[in-house]
Amino acid sequence: MTPSISRSNTPTLRRRTWLTLATALGLATHHAFAQARQLLRISTPAVPDDWHARMWTVMKEQLEKTAPGQFDVQISLNASLFKQGAEPVAMARGNLEMTTLSAFDIAKLVPEFSIFTAGYVIRDPAHLMKVFNGPIGEELFKRVSEKMDITVLAPIYYGTRQLNLRERRNIRTPADLKGVKLRMPGSKEWLFLGEALGATPTPLAFGEVYLGLRTGTIDAQDNPLPTVKSAKFYEVTQQITLTGHLVDVLFIGVSNKLWSTLNAEQKTRLKSAAQAAASYNNENRIADENQMVDFFKRQSLSVTTPDVDAFRKSVQATYLQSDYAKVWPKGLLDRINATR
Repeated sequence: MTPSISRSNTPTLRRRTWLTLATALGLATHHAFAQARQLLRISTPAVPDDWHARMWTVMKEQLEKTAPGQFDVQISLNASLFKQGAEPVAMARGNLEMTTLSAFDIAKLVPEFSIFTAGYVIRDPAHLMKVFNGPIGEELFKRVSEKMDITVLAPIYYGTRQLNLRERRNIRTPADLKGVKLRMPGSKEWLFLGEALGATPTPLAFGEVYLGLRTGTIDAQDNPLPTVKSAKFYEVTQQITLTGHLVDVLFIGVSNKLWSTLNAEQKTRLKSAAQAAASYNNENRIADENQMVDFFKRQSLSVTTPDVDAFRKSVQATYLQSDYAKVWPKGLLDRINATR
């Protein structure tokens, strides 16, 4: 005989069944949600104390607020994931989602971008932002996407580059840098800038600069002053020379391999988070720069100011006579100069 089920137990069984189904559906939904998180591997040569290293944490926190559970942000500092300059190739291969690109990185594949590797083109941080957040930036970023398969989300102010020397020297004009082994990243654009400044450019990865200065492999390096501080280059150098030769910019870039998989809302959230990170970097870096000279003087470094006009005229003449100027789009330099 088949046992009967009392009517009084039926609601209880139904509730248990619904609870079981709801739990199963909840677990399945949670699993699918976890599986759908977009991996965002970030590689940067920045040292932890630098603002353009800290900004990635700002971006990550912003995404956690505006797009909770949608992105798995993994930040690798100190070029621990990829060496400086190797990031674009890694992004093209699908091994990296985000990084910061320099104008020098971009110029390798987008030659017209070399105009921003030339000394004394951008005047100051405000000019930089107006150029890249306006029509000029929009046009050039489109070419970056087409030629590098990378979408630029935000420009960031990296700082105004100054010379930092291992030993004290009387530097007034580019002629005074003759024979000085000036560290530069290994691209031809960086090396040309070193030549234009009058020095002997010496390629060296950022992570090797401290040791190179300490041992004398190089005589000098150029970076914005906050980077000199955060990387502790002041421990192995004796002089800062305020050439102000390059108002430097980096670009937060995302691989199109990832970008193309995001929906419209995710793209908006990611771009907004990148812009928040850029603003954080810019505000803190500018404030930092304003205090740097006093800091280095307290560290017993000599801080000197050369004949900047002599440097400007010499560097600009060198670029205008070079092959680099030949690939600059007609009228672009005039448009940059006219941007106010």
